[in-house]
Amino acid sequence: MKIIVVGKGGREHALVTALAESKSAPEVYCYPGSDAIFDVAKRLPGEVDDVESLVAAMVTEGIGLCVGGEESWLAKGLADQARAAGIPTWGPVAESAQLESSKEFAKEFMIRHEIPTGGYAVAGNAVEAKAAVAGYPTVLKFDGLAAGKGVVICNNESEVDAFLEEVFEDRRFGDGRVLVEEFLEGPEVSVIAAVADGEYQIFTPARDYKRLADGDQGLNTGGMGAVASRALVEPEVLADIEEKVIRPSVEGLVKDGLDFRGFLYAGLMMTNSGAKVLEYNCRFGDPEAQAVLPLVGGDLAAYLKKAAEGSIEESLISFDQSWSICLVMASAGYPSSSRNGDVVRGLDDLKDARVYHAGTKKNTDGDFVTNGGRVLAIVARGSDRESAREAVYTEAGHVGFDGAQQRSDIGKMHFD
Repeated sequence: MKIIVVGKGGREHALVTALAESKSAPEVYCYPGSDAIFDVAKRLPGEVDDVESLVAAMVTEGIGLCVGGEESWLAKGLADQARAAGIPTWGPVAESAQLESSKEFAKEFMIRHEIPTGGYAVAGNAVEAKAAVAGYPTVLKFDGLAAGKGVVICNNESEVDAFLEEVFEDRRFGDGRVLVEEFLEGPEVSVIAAVADGEYQIFTPARDYKRLADGDQGLNTGGMGAVASRALVEPEVLADIEEKVIRPSVEGLVKDGLDFRGFLYAGLMMTNSGAKVLEYNCRFGDPEAQAVLPLVGGDLAAYLKKAAEGSIEESLISFDQSWSICLVMASAGYPSSSRNGDVVRGLDDLKDARVYHAGTKKNTDGDFVTNGGRVLAIVARGSDRESAREAVYTEAGHVGFDGAQQRSDIGKMHFD
């Protein structure tokens, strides 16, 4: 079977690797991919500049399964067009992908199906947004896709003004409205489920770390690391999340007639009154995928093929009971900017860890150099959280590049 993963970052590198290691040994392709990904996967032949030409190239190559990695392709109708061309696709059609591409759509869905979430108001301009702020801290979210950068926690009026200027005056994220949301407190947990036509299976829970610096300080990022384990959430708590969030979300999709075959990611805040949904994603999280996928055994390729055809076959995969910790190394200047061209050292010295490339390329000498904000994810496992933490930081000590930024409390903060 020929499978293609659509995307180019660390999440896609993890997906490509997991699929290539499946028992059914598929041929794995990627578009647009990266130099590191193409050490594992094949390039898709043909000229591609939009969804239509991408699907045409897949048909020509005889692709039998499309796996949507990046949310932007799903929002543009990748699943719609690929399925219309007869290619089973793991990832929802554009209408259903609005659960991620529109924060307003997602909130309305949650309220309609009585899924616990924070209060909110929608604003079409800065005046309306400021009028909706009831106190501090408050949360502002750009309604559309913003590559993980469209959400801010504001502690005062000046921070509100700064974000609203970015949205409504600078148009940093394009056209769109703003949600003013209730600030929720507690540790965050990500629960990802494979969903196919009303069936679902919950994967290993994870927790990511979005702020740049230790102690959840500094600017918001796409994620500086993640921890994953079946032991991350107590069984009774996970059962409660399934009962109040995952099951009603899946049932809501069916009730609303929303065609959904793909990963449904619920970003949760574990408040004193229980889990509340912060956001949905319609694909694997990043860097959660890098932490979770090394824990998946069996035949992920066959599993996703069956799921893309509408059936969840739980027996095709298994979940390791150990802990997995992902540590992100970011470039100098990130997240405000990123410095490119710094040589990455020590990759060949890794022994007991995986490395997933998010922002690298090969230079003329064949060396990997930085080529983006989040450069690498180092992932290690252990029988418990402490041993996984020790392993990932030991292994990461072998790798470096000028200006590298990383946190020292991944897998520690929110557990002490």
